[in-house]
Amino acid sequence: MKTMSLLRATLLVGAVSLIPATTAGLAAVDGRASAQFERLETVYKLVKLRYVEKADDDKLEEGAIEGMLSSLDPHSSYLSGATMQRLNTMIDGNYSGLGLSVVMDDGAVKVVSPMKGSPAAEAGVKAGDYITHLDGKLIYGGELDDAVAQMRGEAGTKIRLTIFRPGRDQPFDVTVTRGVIRLEPVTWELTENVGVISVNEFSNAVGSDVAKAIEALRAKSGGKLEGIVLDLRQNPGGELEEAVALSDLFLTKGDIVSQRGRDPADDEYFKAESMVPGDLAKGLPIIVLIDAGSASASEIVAGALQDQRRAVIMGDRSFGKGSVQSLFFLDRSRTSAVKITTARYYTPAGRSVQEGGIEPDIRVPQISDPDIRRRSELTVRESDLRRHLVNEAGMDDKKLESDRQDDPRFKMTAEELKAKGIKDFQLHYALQTIHRTGRLARK
Repeated sequence: MKTMSLLRATLLVGAVSLIPATTAGLAAVDGRASAQFERLETVYKLVKLRYVEKADDDKLEEGAIEGMLSSLDPHSSYLSGATMQRLNTMIDGNYSGLGLSVVMDDGAVKVVSPMKGSPAAEAGVKAGDYITHLDGKLIYGGELDDAVAQMRGEAGTKIRLTIFRPGRDQPFDVTVTRGVIRLEPVTWELTENVGVISVNEFSNAVGSDVAKAIEALRAKSGGKLEGIVLDLRQNPGGELEEAVALSDLFLTKGDIVSQRGRDPADDEYFKAESMVPGDLAKGLPIIVLIDAGSASASEIVAGALQDQRRAVIMGDRSFGKGSVQSLFFLDRSRTSAVKITTARYYTPAGRSVQEGGIEPDIRVPQISDPDIRRRSELTVRESDLRRHLVNEAGMDDKKLESDRQDDPRFKMTAEELKAKGIKDFQLHYALQTIHRTGRLARK
């Protein structure tokens, strides 16, 4: 279960393997590397000798490791101390707080996504928001762990967030009542005989949880289930194996995903029916909802079902993270580790989603969000991150955004949708599509 904490809390993880960083395993590294580190040793000695204050060796060592890994790509990093403790805390699912996934972005605390049903989500906090003050105290330029510690607290207590939201002219305050956060990887509901299954993260047993959800939906509908909406929006990823298991619920042949590293001996191909026999949905229509927050394992599922023509992909273009990370613990107590990008993954048709992401079959904007137009202009994807891996196919990321003409079906305003009781237009459109598909099939 310790592993799952890292999977949940480490943003945009593709796949994590646990590999001890042993001396024997590192023996094959070119011995000339020692000479290449002479400059690093020289800088260390200069700092120890000439820095204005006495420098701590542990701090210098961790800084060197962090700098080395951060120079590679956005997803390779060093985990220790408060960061490791914060990640481990999330596995328990019983911490009290707001239910926010946040990152530090140029000194500002940026909301990656509010957990569905969390106090923050209920209060209206949205992905892409920037939190500038906590109870009136400026947190810009501070440490992320300090901000997270302040946002956590006893359930029932309140905290005032000052938020800057792209698309709004002025910051505004939101008061959130802390609650007990219980992470639910899979939730489901039956809406007019259509099953809506939300996968919030790819942690342990997600495949089996979705299988149970399908059986429960079939029973609740009295055997009249018309289709399934698989909601992968704002899902940053998780275990590769669970992405394969979820895809395999609906596929009966062909590849699901392939993983290719620098060494061809590490290449792996994951096949349909390797984990689950048959199509658990028994041919029912499936719509997969994705958006700019759908990354990594979410893109594996969307890409597999799209290439195999088993589902219609709907929503917005996904994040575009087509890389796999491995987790190497540096000590037996597992108090420190490094996360390193070790491979790329490819869809059944051989597509790499790195940079470009998964393009939906039907692009449906979230027009129930009043700030949608401005927010979409400022959406951050993999291709916007510094030192991101380049798509080997040479995909022109700009061309993917060239078509900006509004579809006439999507002209309603957020206010008009609210008056009709439509809070989530993308989900509403997916449900209507399945109903239309069912009616056409019955004619």
